[in-house]
Amino acid sequence: MQLQELASVLLISRIHGDAAVSIKGIQTDSRKVKQGDLFICVPGLVTDGHAYADKAVELGASALVVEHQLDLFLPVPQLIVKDSRHAMTALSSHFYGYASKEMKVIGITGTNGKTTTTYLIEKILSDQGLVTGLMGTIQMKIGSAYTEMERTTMEAADIQRYFRAMREQGTDYCIMEVSSHALELGRVKGIHFRTGIFTNLTQDHLDYHKTMDNYKAAKGLLFSRLGNDFASDPTERSYAVLNADDPASETFSKLTSAEVITYGIHRECDVQASDIRITADGTEFRVTSFAGDAHFRMKLVGTFNVYNALGAIASTLAEGVPLEQIKNSLEGIAVVDGRMEVVSEGQDFLVLVDYAHTPDGLENALTAIREFAQGKVYTVFGCGGDRDRTKRPLMGKVTAAYSDYLFVTSDNPRTENPESILQDILPGLEEVGYSRDQYELIVDRRAAIQKAVDRAGPGDVVLIAGKGHETYQDIMGVKHDFDDRLAAKAAIRGSNR
Repeated sequence: MQLQELASVLLISRIHGDAAVSIKGIQTDSRKVKQGDLFICVPGLVTDGHAYADKAVELGASALVVEHQLDLFLPVPQLIVKDSRHAMTALSSHFYGYASKEMKVIGITGTNGKTTTTYLIEKILSDQGLVTGLMGTIQMKIGSAYTEMERTTMEAADIQRYFRAMREQGTDYCIMEVSSHALELGRVKGIHFRTGIFTNLTQDHLDYHKTMDNYKAAKGLLFSRLGNDFASDPTERSYAVLNADDPASETFSKLTSAEVITYGIHRECDVQASDIRITADGTEFRVTSFAGDAHFRMKLVGTFNVYNALGAIASTLAEGVPLEQIKNSLEGIAVVDGRMEVVSEGQDFLVLVDYAHTPDGLENALTAIREFAQGKVYTVFGCGGDRDRTKRPLMGKVTAAYSDYLFVTSDNPRTENPESILQDILPGLEEVGYSRDQYELIVDRRAAIQKAVDRAGPGDVVLIAGKGHETYQDIMGVKHDFDDRLAAKAAIRGSNR
């Protein structure tokens, strides 16, 4: 495709140089540029892509997108635009042929539950014989190939490129997590969403959004962008699937012109769960919906997983999947990677690894455990560095409220002093009256896991929270190999009891 054709999708832009140059791909990371790529210079929060234009040209970029003409001697044309981030969404959508319009894209946003909900939906749809793709925190699925992800939601150019790759594999549905950062930064602009799902809204990412109102407004962008028209053909309609028990849903329902489908437990809604029973082996509940009723027995544990299931049920009912077939699919799921995942080496106590890294996420996990725990609950947790410091005491408070003993340790300290992060957690413990003999501060996460395992007895539960599926620990910019599940297995095997 020639640069001038790409430029034609922007009303206000100009080309300095050869407009007929051929474009073979689009990149925003100069390190990934290949011969013939268009390199888009995007101003970022930390670095400015314009500073890497010369590096991109050295690697073979055939043209640049810039917000101002670069004075550097660069032997490639420059497409000058007002907003290179917006231009990226428009140019990449056009270059990759508007692939999201050739399949149905289901986007899930919310503080907690996004990953689990994507996997539940993917299982239901794939069991129907449909070809599914995934984009999310853990991995991306294209055809039968899986790739690990670096962030929850990629940049627009990457999303559009992988959408096209999915379509080339015959993908019918892409189920993707949509982060608040991605919405705020416009990474998902231009995507033709079939359905938007909202899980919940609790405190997180205030280091970036500053206030909960800003955070909510970012989440609301997904629903305000759902199609602003109606269609007689059911395949062309859009749906907003909202958690009726979360107050933010009232705002989101007003923002969208898509048909709203509500789900929940406590408030009357379109897909409702009742008679919930939680055990160490799973969760039972009854679903009453606009498409029938059914009794579910899932292996996934906790009320929060009932909400995740309800979101998946509501969105797939909208796709015409019978409730009984949805039930069969959900009951066949044993575990979602790093989400209340059981670690077993034949011990007489339960060890669970969970990704919970927010106050609400921790409360969800711990209240579920309290439903079935026969003995004491020991929790290993920490807080990430270079992130929202205001949630640290809140995480300490909620964890102390539901645990018998705590091992406060490192999560991903990143560039912060791990000791300082631990100290930020302590006011939350003190607020609920936790005494010094009810917790230990252990910077070394592996040592903390070992101590928790050594302390646990028959019938007890050890929750290792915060990292879930992650296979690394980020310390001073270096990612060290670390997997809570492997560390727990080693601790159990090495325990003296």
